[in-house]
Amino acid sequence: MITRFAPSPTGPLHLGHAYSALTVWGVAQRHAGTALLRIEDTDRARAKPIFENGIYDDLRWLGLEWPAPVRRQSDHLADYEAVLATLGARGLLYPCSCSRRDIVNAGAKSGAEGLVYPGTCRKRSMDSANPGDAIRLNIATGLDQLGPLRSFVERGSGLPVKHQISPAFLRDSFGDPVLKRKDSGDIAYHLACVHDDALQNITHVVRGMDLWALTPFQVFLQQLMGWETPQYLHHALITDADGKRLAKIDRSRALSKYRSEGASPNDIREMINLPLSSC
Repeated sequence: MITRFAPSPTGPLHLGHAYSALTVWGVAQRHAGTALLRIEDTDRARAKPIFENGIYDDLRWLGLEWPAPVRRQSDHLADYEAVLATLGARGLLYPCSCSRRDIVNAGAKSGAEGLVYPGTCRKRSMDSANPGDAIRLNIATGLDQLGPLRSFVERGSGLPVKHQISPAFLRDSFGDPVLKRKDSGDIAYHLACVHDDALQNITHVVRGMDLWALTPFQVFLQQLMGWETPQYLHHALITDADGKRLAKIDRSRALSKYRSEGASPNDIREMINLPLSSC
């Protein structure tokens, strides 16, 4: 078993991150596996060295160790560009100049990760790409190139459950996701995440339930690229008193704040009521 904790250094780690990190390391420990740390810092405008250093400090304080070197996605942008080149050569990509307002005005509906792109630029070729265009994956063309879609195994409820991916669900819920962002040129989470899972031989993806809805598309992208599909365990989320998921902007829940106030790692474990779950 190889799994990973893959935070983005766009804010301080909070109690929810502690729950996820401890769950990842706990699963690896119970199965005599390896837990990797990966820094997902492709959002160059928001990723900050101070937050990355805070990740290392907080995890050490929690008593969690990981193999070195740590993979930092911003150090490997050429890897992701190579994936884009492969997909582009197969006719699976197109440039898109649409703004969010354009997409709203086109009557886009809500999907798995926000508005479902209506396909306004779908007939454009990559030869027409301009600086600042987003790069989207044409799901319909991808489906045409594949045979039967893969299933994936979810172990979040303890017993493994196989989920079959539906072509209709991909088309209706994702609407040609962005793989390279408009204006910034940042590589999108989907592409960098699944590339690195394949590169690092991740066998079990342990992460929060907030990412559950994105799994079918990521498995589809794995299949397009010929990468293995890991098993998944989507764990529960830590919420505040109002039932809202904790966010990085809520500095009152930052682990560094608890550390500075004299809390111990065991205090954190009690706060998040981490269960002795198994996988």
